[in-house]
Order: sequence, then C-alpha cells, then structure tokens
Amino acid sequence: MNPALITGEAAAGEAAVSPATIRKWVQLGHLRVAGRQGRRSLYRLEDVFAAERSARGRGATG
Repeated sequence: MNPALITGEAAAGEAAVSPATIRKWVQLGHLRVAGRQGRRSLYRLEDVFAAERSARGRGATG
C-alpha cells in the first residue's frame, strides 16, 4: 500500500513550520519530493517528520 502524499502547505502545518521551511529542507536535501500534483510538490508525512527531527537536532528551524 502506498502511503498518502500531502502538499507542502499541509506538511508545513504538520511540522509546525512555514511552507518556506519545507522548501528549504528540500533544497538542503533533508526532504525529498515524493510526487507531483500539477505544479505542487507532494511529500510523505513520515519523510516530513524525519526532516523535522533532523533539522531540529541541528537547531535549523524555520
């Protein structure tokens, strides 16, 4: 079964960060885009939480 994918805005809400932080995590390689819906990037929720733990562990939040 494929895990559900969420938008960057939803990912930001789940991680309590801004959508810009989600984009920054992608840029830095902490988070991978798992799919696309038109022009929107989609992410796996478990990947978002892993990126959040990684970023917060280094004190890099947004």
